[in-house]
Amino acid sequence: MSKSLRVILFVVGGIVGLLVIGAAVAFFLVRVNIQPRVETVASDALGMEVRVRGRSGVHFFPSFGATLKDVLIRNHGSQLVTAQEIDLDVAFASLLHGPVQITNLAMKHVGFSIERDRDGKFNYERAATDKGARPAIDLAKVSVSDGTLRYTDKKFDEQWQATSCSVDMSQLRIAERNDAKLLKHLSARAEVVCGEIKAPEFLTTGVKSSFAGKNGVFDIKPVTMILFGGQGSGNIHADYSGEAPRFQVHYVLSKLHIDEYFKAFSEKKVAEGLMDFSATLSMQGKNAEEIRRSANGKASLHGDDLVLQTGDLDRRLAKYESSQNFNLVDVGAFFFVGPLGLAVTKGYNFAGLIQESEGTTAIRTVVSEWKIQGGVARAQDVAMATKENRIAMHGAL
Repeated sequence: MSKSLRVILFVVGGIVGLLVIGAAVAFFLVRVNIQPRVETVASDALGMEVRVRGRSGVHFFPSFGATLKDVLIRNHGSQLVTAQEIDLDVAFASLLHGPVQITNLAMKHVGFSIERDRDGKFNYERAATDKGARPAIDLAKVSVSDGTLRYTDKKFDEQWQATSCSVDMSQLRIAERNDAKLLKHLSARAEVVCGEIKAPEFLTTGVKSSFAGKNGVFDIKPVTMILFGGQGSGNIHADYSGEAPRFQVHYVLSKLHIDEYFKAFSEKKVAEGLMDFSATLSMQGKNAEEIRRSANGKASLHGDDLVLQTGDLDRRLAKYESSQNFNLVDVGAFFFVGPLGLAVTKGYNFAGLIQESEGTTAIRTVVSEWKIQGGVARAQDVAMATKENRIAMHGAL
């Protein structure tokens, strides 16, 4: 028998042998029911309750693993994740001498639900009574398709939702840990895409981002989206390694449609035109309130050839000397702060203002520069020019 033929027969024999072993192991796993074993391994690794409520199956190609149907993850009774289907690849050798090692994970039709209670605690955190370290988790690849993320903050009565999301993650590792700070121990690289993110005050679409990080320190760049009809782009440096998370954010929103911005507050048109917004901020805190109060940095808003629909500003200014009755907020101060003004103008009766006003105002230019210290935005160079007047503003938000 020739040497080459022997080699070929040896290779074929080896492949057949592996298939026989794989078939035997798969038969064994099916017979003993893989679901309880997967539930136990996943629950121990996450420190949460993992349940597989649908039927499971084993596959051989392109790699050895299992398919799980209707998976639920809960933490102390709070639902965190639901998935219609999860495909997982298993390191073959780990089946022969455990523990079982999952290498790749693909999740389809997934729902994530994150809640923060009135005491500031997230539903994915471990209870104070939980003891013992959690084992490390290593996955070469994790993917999510058709994902939805719902976030609810009961303390501040805030809620938003991201839909049509996909995630491609690699080199995922969560180090062995004995505390509730999951992000502090996370390392990964990922590409994230979401069709839209909907919040009470705005809707953003076409969200895309890339992030990479190690041991809780991440660089998320670029982050791109469509917001208020404008093109947004930015980057975020997030550090979860310390006692309180720290963030550095740079964001630019080009050619935002001011009429889209005001749709959150009024069905009637308040203004029209294009503006450019940018912000560079550093923040830190364990919750949204602490983060807002710690904000430092700068923000700017610029626009030309705008139209204000809340009356003839020049005519009202001409009457100001005799009437002494002039409210700058009523006639356009909200122009100055752009997206920063969401908190200021929330609930303002723009519809009533339009009904009481006659005419329009052409705004030749708006310049709005702000310095932010300790969560307070202070006007640096804030002014707008109409056909006949130039108005400047001083103060803080």
